[in-house]
Amino acid sequence: MKKISRNNLRLQRKKRIRAKVSGTLKAPRLCVFRSLKNIYAQVINDETGKVLAAVKLDEKTKNDLQGAKKVGIDVAKKCQDMKIEKVKFDRSGYKYHGKVKALAEGAREGGLKF
Repeated sequence: MKKISRNNLRLQRKKRIRAKVSGTLKAPRLCVFRSLKNIYAQVINDETGKVLAAVKLDEKTKNDLQGAKKVGIDVAKKCQDMKIEKVKFDRSGYKYHGKVKALAEGAREGGLKF
């Protein structure tokens, strides 16, 4: 029997999530991507297919829980500047713990509502 890789399992979960979560102009989708070296957050309007805001770690910040929280705060500041208060959280198939949870908490601290 062939073993399925972890990333393929994550991509299957991502498909299930994306079938249910879609961003609009009033409540865009906050999408998270986590790599070994960085963590990214994008605010996307799926009706028009446009990325409204995007944030990643700066070069001085470490890729740890504090760095992920900082990314969440930064994306919340960009959304505040664009007068976006409410978003739909898309964890992209990752488990809601660790860096993904820290990013979400940072976004909530910055003033975003999920």
